[in-house]
Amino acid sequence: MKSIIVGTAGHIDHGKTALVRALTGIDADRLPEEKRRGITIDIGFADLDLGQVRIGFVDVPGHERFVKNMLAGAHGIDAVALVIAADESVMPQTREHFDICRLLGVGKGVIVLTKKDLVDEELLQLARAEAEDLVKGSFLEGAPIVAVSSRTGEGIDELKHVLRDLGLRTAARSNDFIARLPIDRAFTIKGFGAVVTGTLIAGEINEGDELELMPASAHVRVRGVQVHGAAIKQANAGQRTAINLGGVEAALIERGMLLATPHRLRPTQIVDASVQLLERAPRALRSRQRVRVHIGAAEALARVHVLETNGEISPGRHGLVQFRFEAPVVGVTGDRFIIRAYSPQVTIGGGTILDPFAVKHRARDFPAIRATLRILAEGDRAARFAQFVISAGVAGVSREDIAARTAWREEVIDATFAEAKMNSAVMKVENRFLSRASCDDLDRRIVAEVTAHHQREPLSRGLSKEIVRERFFAGASAETFRAMMAELEKRASFVVEKEIVRLREHTRQLSHEDAQVRDALEKNYRDAGLAAPSLADAFAKAGLKTSDPRGRKILQLLIDSGALVKVHGEMFFHRSALDDLVKKLRVQAQQKPDRAIDVGAFKDLAGISRKYAIPLLEYLDRQRVTRREGERRIIL
Repeated sequence: MKSIIVGTAGHIDHGKTALVRALTGIDADRLPEEKRRGITIDIGFADLDLGQVRIGFVDVPGHERFVKNMLAGAHGIDAVALVIAADESVMPQTREHFDICRLLGVGKGVIVLTKKDLVDEELLQLARAEAEDLVKGSFLEGAPIVAVSSRTGEGIDELKHVLRDLGLRTAARSNDFIARLPIDRAFTIKGFGAVVTGTLIAGEINEGDELELMPASAHVRVRGVQVHGAAIKQANAGQRTAINLGGVEAALIERGMLLATPHRLRPTQIVDASVQLLERAPRALRSRQRVRVHIGAAEALARVHVLETNGEISPGRHGLVQFRFEAPVVGVTGDRFIIRAYSPQVTIGGGTILDPFAVKHRARDFPAIRATLRILAEGDRAARFAQFVISAGVAGVSREDIAARTAWREEVIDATFAEAKMNSAVMKVENRFLSRASCDDLDRRIVAEVTAHHQREPLSRGLSKEIVRERFFAGASAETFRAMMAELEKRASFVVEKEIVRLREHTRQLSHEDAQVRDALEKNYRDAGLAAPSLADAFAKAGLKTSDPRGRKILQLLIDSGALVKVHGEMFFHRSALDDLVKKLRVQAQQKPDRAIDVGAFKDLAGISRKYAIPLLEYLDRQRVTRREGERRIIL
């Protein structure tokens, strides 16, 4: 059986609750105060089985003081029953409730003229005409208008027929999203514990599921599921659902919290959005203005930062803004919201979240930000996916980042990436998505930086890899940096060698004078054998000062070529001397069954003092030529 949610809307005392009772036999007013005062204060619920369609009704209060409660129930409706009393016609809250439905993107509905028994035909036709005028140009233009009397039952059967047809024409909710249930009630039932209710706006919830309570990020267990008062194993998107939760106290749960698939969504406090201001808004929306934002079942206070050139959005106009919330909220791209003035509390507009994890923008960046947000507002899924990746720059985004922004299921993320990849917009490096444009630009910038370094220091092997990270990957993780460098190296523009980055074609060219110094320095160490000179003596004999950076670079060149080997500190040996020493040790090992040699025997074998013997033995240990055992070495 198909299920849809129908919300009532309309002015106080226009008969919304009486209409729901006439349709379903259920009194949606559950609070003692509601029954005592005869008005609806909080949202109420009822259901109606129409054979092929089951309708869940969300009955909302009509009094202007309780619009906040009305908004908590209006977020998940598929269609609206706009209720207008025939004896009073269109009233202030009729208009505000209708505006809220338009701003929330409700696409279908029916207009119900109640209290038909209290008016004559002339007044009924006048109410009908005023209703038609109210909805002209909106989603309700041309919608059925049914006149009923909840007291006598006249017109109720006709309305049921219209609602059944409405349900059959309402498209099923997309199966592309993870489970999300905004909580509009939380209470305790003796023997069961915490129970929450809400409209399951996406996904499904099964008995036994683990869920996450947001924004508290508390993990809970589903002990039981009910839909329309009946226990079931699984609730699906579009159903009014009651969930019995384990692992949490009801006192810790508040209206406005959200149940969702674990580890997918994240709280946020900075959101970029598109906003439509109502024509009857009392004044323009300006930066720094404090407003009330209703997202799902939650109400949150925020400061507005208008991203438009003139710094404001006039009544009746559309614009881009950033909300900076005073407390964490949970929302994803495409979520609709309502804006109410901080004081007096009146509805002034609504809109759609474009980027739920925005950063604070500088005024000079507004033109570029507006271009980005237009893509997020108007583009398809692949375009939005690519834009999120492009905006992330070299840091890229992870699957978890995309999921938190969109609430897409894993398979939807994969399919959307495949589509975006076909357009050559994005690529995948390790476990992150990156834009090809960012990679191309990064490749050019790194090559330019390394080229400049080679020109400044022709004797240097290359630019330090750590410098590349600091200049081009600030804020990126070590894993992202390594993966990106490996990916860029495949393009053959540069080479990464241990801790340096150089151009592939780079060779260190020495002048005639530098070549003479290099040869002299190498000869000093070769001639010294295992009685290696100090660095100062070696430099002096080659005509260099120890502080001379040119000498240090030539020394590094000899080390890189393998001619010199650093054994300890600034103690260097020529490679030929070390190779000869290893050969002598091998011969010595063959002459001794235990293959052992102590420090004294090593000094005699090498013809050196203890000054050189200990550093050399430690070096040979590191090279696995020898292994220390107590006061002697075993030649391996």
